[in-house]
Amino acid sequence: MMRMRSTAGERGAAAIEFALILPILVILVFGVIEFGRVFNAQISITNAAREGARYMAIHNNAANAKAAARDAAPSLSPLLALGGVDVSPGTCVGGSSVTVTTRYTVDFVTGFFGANIPLTGKGVMQCGG
Repeated sequence: MMRMRSTAGERGAAAIEFALILPILVILVFGVIEFGRVFNAQISITNAAREGARYMAIHNNAANAKAAARDAAPSLSPLLALGGVDVSPGTCVGGSSVTVTTRYTVDFVTGFFGANIPLTGKGVMQCGG
């Protein structure tokens, strides 16, 4: 004859284990989401800086280079501000290099990891002369 085991002492064990693991899983999932958003923003502002440097190297117009950098990052929300784009030096002389630096602050959605994080992108190109 087989005896049936008593499971009366283990009835709530699965629920308690789930309750203990759930916060860790939630933080892990939101961490992956936040990391993806920040990584996307970093790639966007670095690409924007490269596009601004390219425009400046070809056309030698700092104001339009800033606008080109801003327009190269349409996926950012809010958009990259012109005040967050620096062109150095202001004129492009043949054989020298121009550097465009973009600054952007990403706000976190969850708030688990702070309120925001500042990001910087840099693009350098040789002036066309």
